[in-house]
Amino acid sequence: MKHLTLTLAALLGILLAGPLQAENERVCWLSDLDLTKVEQTWGFYIQKDKNYRSQPLSIAGKIYERGFQTVSGDGVDGTFELELKPGVQRFLASVGINDEPDFRGSVEFLVYGDTELLFSSGRINFGDAAKPVDVPLAGKKRLLLIVKNADNKGIVNGDWADARILLDSNTSGELVTTATPEPAEILTPKPGPSPKINGARVFGVRPGNPFFFKIPATGIAPITFAAKGLPKGLKVDPKTGVITGSISKVGEYKVTLTAKNAKGQATRPFKIVVGEKLALTPPMGWASYNCWGCVITDERMRAIADAFVKTDLINHGWTYMNIDDGWQARVEAGRAGEARKAPGFGLLPNERFPDMKGLCDYVHGLGLKIGIYSTPWKISYGGFTGGSGNDEKGTLDKQGDVVGKYTFEVQDAKQWAEWGFDSMKYDWRPIDVENTKRMSDALRNCGRDILFTLSNSADINQADKWAQLSQFWRTTGDITDRWWSMSRIGFSQDPWKKFAGPGHWNDPDMLVVGYVGWGKPRPTHLTPNEQYTHISLWCLQSAPLLLGCDLSQADDFTVSLLTNDEVLEVDQDPLGCAASRISYANGLEVWAKDMEDGSKVVGLFNTTFFPAKVTVKWSDLGLSGSKRVRDLWRQKDLGVVDGEFSATIPRHGVVLARIFTSKK
Repeated sequence: MKHLTLTLAALLGILLAGPLQAENERVCWLSDLDLTKVEQTWGFYIQKDKNYRSQPLSIAGKIYERGFQTVSGDGVDGTFELELKPGVQRFLASVGINDEPDFRGSVEFLVYGDTELLFSSGRINFGDAAKPVDVPLAGKKRLLLIVKNADNKGIVNGDWADARILLDSNTSGELVTTATPEPAEILTPKPGPSPKINGARVFGVRPGNPFFFKIPATGIAPITFAAKGLPKGLKVDPKTGVITGSISKVGEYKVTLTAKNAKGQATRPFKIVVGEKLALTPPMGWASYNCWGCVITDERMRAIADAFVKTDLINHGWTYMNIDDGWQARVEAGRAGEARKAPGFGLLPNERFPDMKGLCDYVHGLGLKIGIYSTPWKISYGGFTGGSGNDEKGTLDKQGDVVGKYTFEVQDAKQWAEWGFDSMKYDWRPIDVENTKRMSDALRNCGRDILFTLSNSADINQADKWAQLSQFWRTTGDITDRWWSMSRIGFSQDPWKKFAGPGHWNDPDMLVVGYVGWGKPRPTHLTPNEQYTHISLWCLQSAPLLLGCDLSQADDFTVSLLTNDEVLEVDQDPLGCAASRISYANGLEVWAKDMEDGSKVVGLFNTTFFPAKVTVKWSDLGLSGSKRVRDLWRQKDLGVVDGEFSATIPRHGVVLARIFTSKK
């Protein structure tokens, strides 16, 4: 009798735990799969059968031995996508909010089989008992698990406790795997053999300062260059296409550029504007941080410069090579160490950069430009020497180190100009007008055109001041190579659009395509379609295009992303207009940008998990009648369309189209 009682209790426990497992079924526990494929809010790590604090999974006081946790919040859904093969039967789990007291919000759990919603938990609050999930999967090819933050604020931990898939035991082999990577389809046609001049069509320089501009042109080498109508003081190298010299007289100069090879000749109008404005189009180039973090070296800079030439990016308008934090002498014991021995000297580099002028000369010799990094803080984010100390006079201590509140803008700007730098990133937070103005003045008077860029995040309420003092400024925190980070930044730029224009640009941070890694480069986590969205959004917004990848490892797909001249022209259009959000509904977005020739460029975006049709109406663009439409990524005319344009967009993908006001 005692034995029977135990048996009934055990049976009751089994029934309460969930459906009975049939003898012809086996189990695939999801926590045994590759949990690095789970997408969630940055800064938290998936752990097998544990929460992010390495503690047992617990919902409403009940402990679960198996499962995993996703962290959602700030508009980020926690997702896990799996591929299924025939023989998969059911998905089972218990879902709820983890008992970890730090995060007490509300969530909703969703389960999709292919595109069909199989389960919705509805709103689950902190402390609620777990809800059981039991859905059929027979015939399904994909399983998508989503944890949504129900209030779209804060951070919430959602537990997929006892998450498992029941499999038919009559089948063999692996039936459940993480989703296969999306194929990297190359859309950009390769350049033709005849010469074609690319890049910016307008260039700004200050009077009397050195002029340096390389004519970017594709086509079979060798190509010879000419420039008709150059103002006095400038000359072009016919072999390299580099224009150098200086112009003393303020004004606008119309020039005709020519590139010629064995297959033909190309000409293009080019305007030189001599005055106070630099960066009349958004700068295009590369910055070291998202690739190498603070371990950048002279050797790595030269390798990336060589890669600009090898990949031919240099002939599509990519220009700047920027050193981020990590070049300065490192601070020791909280002091400037050997970095500064007197207020009259500029900041010295560390041992990884033995010859700064030699590096600048090398980069310039390839036809590229080079940038550097600093901060008004005494110590940079990476722990290297910055620009100030503690007292107002900037006295020296007994060891010869500078102490005090003395600022070094004039000395540093002079030093950078002597080395030959062309750009400087100033990094601190909060960004204030006082420090910005001092450095802006120092750079303006150093005798060389050095672009002035502001980081970390600028205050939108003072954007009019940043536009007067610098060439571009960060509008966001740091980007990461995840869909949630890139899309959240990219689709939130609408409030900044009015501040963009020739000479002053909004910067939503670096591009995270190709090999990135902040010290240990590896392939980006963005899918190919997400990378197309990334480049399209930044170009629509007239953003500076600064790569953060190891170009020496760039594959054909990455190069194709960065060498589509019709897409890059959207970013480099002389009108300098940033795009506006035209419509948004159910994760489908339309953005549009005015171009100098009167055409409009439209981005049709799908931020959902499934393919969807996106439409833009001519009336929403202020247009009517029939218009010619061109697909910019494919460089292909789509015909004349009346009233509206529609396209089926893949998950997290885009169609970037140019709408011409004439039918020709």
